[in-house]
Amino acid sequence: MSEHILFLTGKLAEKQLQQILQKMQPEFTYNVHQIGVKVAALMTADMIARRLKDTFNADRIIIPGRCRGDIEALSKTLSIPVERGPDELKDLPLYFGKQALHIDLSHYAVKIFAEIVDAPNLPVDEVVQRAYYYQSNGANIIDIGCLPDTPFAHMEDIIQTLKQEGFQVSIDSLATEDLLRGAKAGADYMLSLHESTLWVADEVDAIPIIIPERHTDIISLDKAIAVLQAKNKAFIVDPILDPIHFGFTESVVRYHAVRQKHPDIEMMLGVGNITELTHADTAGMNAILMGICSELNIRHILATEVSQHASRAIKEADMARRIMYAAKENNTLPKHINADLMALHETSPFPYQLAEIKEFAEQVKDPSYRIQISQEGVHIYNRDGLYSAIDPFDLYPKLQVEGDAGHAFYLGVELARAETAWQLGKRFNQDQALNWGCAAKTSEPTVDLHTFKPAGTTFKKT
Repeated sequence: MSEHILFLTGKLAEKQLQQILQKMQPEFTYNVHQIGVKVAALMTADMIARRLKDTFNADRIIIPGRCRGDIEALSKTLSIPVERGPDELKDLPLYFGKQALHIDLSHYAVKIFAEIVDAPNLPVDEVVQRAYYYQSNGANIIDIGCLPDTPFAHMEDIIQTLKQEGFQVSIDSLATEDLLRGAKAGADYMLSLHESTLWVADEVDAIPIIIPERHTDIISLDKAIAVLQAKNKAFIVDPILDPIHFGFTESVVRYHAVRQKHPDIEMMLGVGNITELTHADTAGMNAILMGICSELNIRHILATEVSQHASRAIKEADMARRIMYAAKENNTLPKHINADLMALHETSPFPYQLAEIKEFAEQVKDPSYRIQISQEGVHIYNRDGLYSAIDPFDLYPKLQVEGDAGHAFYLGVELARAETAWQLGKRFNQDQALNWGCAAKTSEPTVDLHTFKPAGTTFKKT
């Protein structure tokens, strides 16, 4: 027997919801019921509990995605499972598709070493503060970078303090004296040893990261691997990823060759040579780099956030490793898993066509302005009419808000957001900041749908 679902909605969205469900031709049966509120986004759990008198023998109830309130309590009150659907009705088919996939992003295979490159020049408390920042963005190990010809008298204090705070730590230097000091102070890893400096690994317990004796010298890397394997010591191999036009493609081939020759060793990819040294958005770079890690079973990366354009690189790497892990586990492409790496674009930026927006506008009977976008441009409407433009300045003379500075300011902000969304191909939802994924912080806090956010300026008179 097929599942029977009750969809709750508002007056303005009822017809559209019916049309979408009809086009879906779902396997389940359903009822659509509007509970007497004009705008579905203003529906609340308490309102549903008061107004819903008939559950239509449903097995579960789907409510609008922006519906506020405690739906667990509502489920108990109605004795039926209640869940939030997507924010946009047009995403309903995708919503049911995602339910079938059950994508879990809590797992990953790659550990992130986050390097503090200028640690010798920073006081202990600032290093600790930065370590917590990196950890909050997904870092697993805090890498303490040493600088050539720069005294580092407080190295031990930094490492011991970080260890006391519960961090895993690596010491990063080509100078054996630095590595010995760092490891003896409690560092868990050492970056980097090569064939001539392997003796350091015999002196301390820290796990060494091994690099070629000379750049691209894979033979020396093989020798170092053989020595450490003979001693049954743990180690990680880094064949070195080179910047674009300075050996990048060849270095990727080198990683592949090392993996083919040594299928079971632990490996590291230093992603900073790409994210830091390429002036392009780092979210896409991290997606590709984590894809390489996933295919070659590389389970450690060294990441940095030195350049301003790479200021979200660790957070992006964290999301990328989770997406790639989920894609690999589900034997699927890394598509439709999570949108946090799509900072500038979206898979479906324009959920509504102009004809549908015109239909919405005809139903509005109040003076509050609604703003939407379609492939044709930016659209604003109320009971007095629908106006469309590509440049929001063209709309101002038609809005009649010259005597209302507050309203004019509000509409200016929202129309600017709408224009940006239209230009880039992003979703626009009135009264909400644009979603930039993990590439930027927004001024709005994470939405808690258990709380009741005040209605936006547009809806206050609805």
